Amino acid sequence: MSPKDGPLPFDPIDEAARQWGKRWDRVPAMHAVTSLMRVQQLVIGRLDAILKPHGLTFARYEALVLLVFSSRGSLPLGKMGERLQVHPTSVTSIVRRLVEDGLIVRLPHPDDGRGVLAEITPRGRELVTAATRDLVATDFALASLTEEELGQLSELLRPVRRDAGDFEVEASS
Repeated sequence: MSPKDGPLPFDPIDEAARQWGKRWDRVPAMHAVTSLMRVQQLVIGRLDAILKPHGLTFARYEALVLLVFSSRGSLPLGKMGERLQVHPTSVTSIVRRLVEDGLIVRLPHPDDGRGVLAEITPRGRELVTAATRDLVATDFALASLTEEELGQLSELLRPVRRDAGDFEVEASS
């Protein structure tokens, strides 16, 4: 059943957890990961819908924002992949589409003859501003959560990201 057909009369993740518990252990972990994956689908779908009128997906928007955040408005493609935490092939694809749309340009790296820089164009900066305005107006598709809940969610997910190597663990003082 799809959301256009209306909500189910029960929570399918709760039902899956009930069934899981009859066969296997770790019901809370299964319930949490299934909930997380479903929310990820919902949020990405909503973000992409908000960004579609701008001709962007969330992945392309993130790449543009990364370039806006950079001190020169440009970054090597390898650095973009590291910071966006995506495979080099994905960066190449994202950059290619943004170049086709005139939102960034590819330039030879001034210090590395083999390297390539992606640099945001004035049109790309304008688009980031407009798209960001729309995302902020919808609380990035998370308007059903309070400010406190948003902070709690971020903190709950931090150990998972840390353990995956997204960032270094801060030394204890």
